Amino acid sequence: MGVLNVKSTAEFLHKAEMDKREVLRITADYPDMTVEEAYCVLKELVALKRKQGHRIVGPKMGLTSQAKMKQMNVEEPIYGYIFDYMVVSEGGAVSMGDLIHPKVEAEIAFVLGRDIEGPGITGAQVLAATEYVLPALEIIDSRYENFKFTLPDVIADNASSSRVVFGSRLTRPGNLELDLVGVTLSINGEIKDLGAGAAVVGHPANSVAMLANMLGRKGEKLKAGDIILTGGITGAVMLAVGDTVTAKLDGLGEVGFKVTE
Repeated sequence: MGVLNVKSTAEFLHKAEMDKREVLRITADYPDMTVEEAYCVLKELVALKRKQGHRIVGPKMGLTSQAKMKQMNVEEPIYGYIFDYMVVSEGGAVSMGDLIHPKVEAEIAFVLGRDIEGPGITGAQVLAATEYVLPALEIIDSRYENFKFTLPDVIADNASSSRVVFGSRLTRPGNLELDLVGVTLSINGEIKDLGAGAAVVGHPANSVAMLANMLGRKGEKLKAGDIILTGGITGAVMLAVGDTVTAKLDGLGEVGFKVTE
């Protein structure tokens, strides 16, 4: 059992990702790991990746649907970070050999025009600070066996971040009602799931506001130029070699990629 070693736990999870190998969840050995400790592991994991020369593209939110929050018994979503090596070009290829058991979900990404710092940030303030919104496909890939984990496990594992594809069309948020944006997620031309922007804590801008407020508690802020993934509008669908994945977002355009070996 022993005491959780934050540094070696971060190294263990980083290695699992790099080796494309699933591991047993951390809480199997450390059942008392807290959310605070998990964020300490995440901080160490981020430092490790940066030391290797990787750059943060922006933060991402996870567990943003009421159903997922209820399932994991949480009051607020969780966050992680997207790094430059995770970005796949629009229409490009995601290699199955680079991942463990990937799933895909459709999201709306925000690009900030100025810094936002909590506490007390609202969705309206987020929209006022947002330069563009764009469609995105996030590929999540938990490093844990069979996607089995508790809340601290998934936080420590950088919220299952693995790959992301951003659409090339940038839209000013202006008069868009992002909570009403309809989204379809299709694989090989067949619609696998659909949803609306409101699936993300009532409005995707609320997700960014929650993130700003969570970071604010740690003395951190969201920065101009950050690309923020606000959370899955659709459910997460398993991927297979040969899949062609497309998401269509009303008024925002579409985004897609192929899955290769």
